[in-house]
Amino acid sequence: MDYGFSDLLTLLGALGLFLYGMRVMSDALVELAGDRMRNVLATTTSNRFLAVLTGFSITAIIQSSSATTLMVVSFTNAGLLTLVEAIGVIMGANIGTTVTAWLISIVGFKLSMSALALPLVGLGFICTLREDRQWQQWGYFIIGFAVLFIGLQFLKESVPDVSGSPEALAALAAYTDMGFLSVLIFLALGALLTLVMQSSSAAMALTLLMSWEGWIPFDMAAAMVLGQNIGTTVTANLAALVANYQATRAARAHLIFNVLGVILALLVFYPSLNAVDWFMQHTQGVSPWVEASAVPVALSLYHTAFNVINTALLLGFVEKIAAIVCWLVPEVPEPEPEIDQPVYLTKASMAYPQTGIKALFDESLRLLQNAGYKAITHGLSVHRQDLNSGARLRDVVRNSEAVPVNIDELYHTRIKSVYGEILDFATRLQSEFALDEESVEAVRNILIADRQLVRTVKRMQPLHDNIVLFMSSGNAAIMSEYNRIRRRILKIMREIHRASESENPLRHIRKLEKYRKKASELDVLVSGRVNELLLGGEITQVMATSLINDSEQAGKIVNSLIDIATLLYYPKDRLVARLEEQRAPG
Repeated sequence: MDYGFSDLLTLLGALGLFLYGMRVMSDALVELAGDRMRNVLATTTSNRFLAVLTGFSITAIIQSSSATTLMVVSFTNAGLLTLVEAIGVIMGANIGTTVTAWLISIVGFKLSMSALALPLVGLGFICTLREDRQWQQWGYFIIGFAVLFIGLQFLKESVPDVSGSPEALAALAAYTDMGFLSVLIFLALGALLTLVMQSSSAAMALTLLMSWEGWIPFDMAAAMVLGQNIGTTVTANLAALVANYQATRAARAHLIFNVLGVILALLVFYPSLNAVDWFMQHTQGVSPWVEASAVPVALSLYHTAFNVINTALLLGFVEKIAAIVCWLVPEVPEPEPEIDQPVYLTKASMAYPQTGIKALFDESLRLLQNAGYKAITHGLSVHRQDLNSGARLRDVVRNSEAVPVNIDELYHTRIKSVYGEILDFATRLQSEFALDEESVEAVRNILIADRQLVRTVKRMQPLHDNIVLFMSSGNAAIMSEYNRIRRRILKIMREIHRASESENPLRHIRKLEKYRKKASELDVLVSGRVNELLLGGEITQVMATSLINDSEQAGKIVNSLIDIATLLYYPKDRLVARLEEQRAPG
């Protein structure tokens, strides 16, 4: 068999053309269905059967299980998917990847695409000239589809013909006649091939071609297919190296699920191949043990049966797999970060609009619950643990002592920088992605909530100074008035904290809306309370002036805190519109 270096380069070029076509087609489909697809992935995976269906559908559409598992890792990293949900999606993705094998087996080997390929490239090119982005992506999809089969055609023509070379067949037979050891060798070869090519679809295409040309028998090709199911998990595990422990768990679950499936398949390896042979003889009239031309369809059938049966058997053990993964990858307690440095606004979170919006939400919530919480509670001379203790607020306020805090310094060192990073991240997110109306609204709500928090913190400094001043004044009347203000704001903070820990935050938001109606009662000038105190000689004019200003600011603080919670947990257009009209100076 005369097969030189140039022939090898031609083979590699054909393989590269196939991979390029696959990539162009997959990328175009991701662009076309990306946002809707990711929204489905993030919202319809709570039920394990829906999770499997979602994983299958997405992989079948975009023709890339690696892209699906990378999305799963990113979404798990961002907290959009739980570990159990992620495992269900990965199971479905394994089934979805079999569609590629059927496409190649039926269209690539049964039909000749060479006559249609170039006209399809021309049609796709015309589509890319349109200004409409969707038309352009459909054009790239058509081009990718055509190039994929051009590459497959070149592969079929450039592989060496071993049928007329007895010595080559003898060399190959030496590796296929070693009993079950041969199965393990070709299984390892399939895993290695997938690892090198970083594409299970390309590895599958090469395996189908090798069996079609008679290089390897049906059983060795099936062993390579099993190996490819292990090799395809490497991509997600590599991506998880730079992610958090949750994403690492999802990647490990993918590996464990596929390895368990391969072990089960090896236990019934030859009986399962004989079952496929029986099916092929009764439906196609040919045996993959005898006819090399029957092997591609038989392999596709075996690949599909393996993944479907594996999923059916292990779907009931998702929680067990999750428990094993949690044991293998324990939770890593992250060191307490500096508050003035963002935690969630990472490069990885910018991968998709959904993960970006989730990062903005998480960072804003962290800003509220850490620096914002400290500025407000300490500004009211109450410690966080006292507020969260569940004790009566009247007792908390009465038993507290003045807490010295420089709110202006706290704002400049721990809030301003993070707020600036949030604004920058939101700007980049909206410039890099064509967000739909709902996503734009979500980003807008988060930014308005953050702006409200900044204004609220700035209002706290003068209120804090007067609280500290009058707590030591010895005047019971003025202390009582300021304690009333403190209790009202602290009640709002406590309810916001409960909303953050609740599975049903709407219940707490409704309670906050009831408190909003009482916010106007804090203004002692509007209620006439300041006149009563002055006429009764209970406070001085200086005290009255401070109380008038502080009670008005307290009402604004209460409303702002309720707005922040509502925007983050239950946004409404009418609320956003009202906040935009206020444009209150900060």
